[in-house]
Amino acid sequence: MSVDTKYWTEAWATGGGRNGTAGLSDGKLTFTMTSPTELGGSGKGHNPEELFASGYAACYLGAMRFAAQNEKLGTVPEDAKVTAHVGIGPRDEGGFGIKVKLAVSMPGVERDVAEKIAERGHFICPYSHATKGNIQVETEVV
Repeated sequence: MSVDTKYWTEAWATGGGRNGTAGLSDGKLTFTMTSPTELGGSGKGHNPEELFASGYAACYLGAMRFAAQNEKLGTVPEDAKVTAHVGIGPRDEGGFGIKVKLAVSMPGVERDVAEKIAERGHFICPYSHATKGNIQVETEVV
């Protein structure tokens, strides 16, 4: 797959990875990283799954807006919301894996239209491209 890259960003992590510090290289954002209590950590900072969930939710909502407008499917309302649930746990094959559930809310949009917009959003969203065939992603229009 060829990508005509229009934008790059850069982030870093130091310390213990899941128990250290991470941030953007431009200095605009820095996180204290800690494992969640469910994985034996203190839960007093942030973890990669939270950051992935935030990024996926924002990217997917933007992709749905793009699809709705460019494919003339309707309008995604300003109060539309994507909630990304990201889970992590051991894989049967070893190591760890993640699962994603995207809950899509488009108040005032007919269900069949909202479902079509959600479907087309996956076609456009780079997070959906990156995860396709790699992790389980479930989408529900609520």
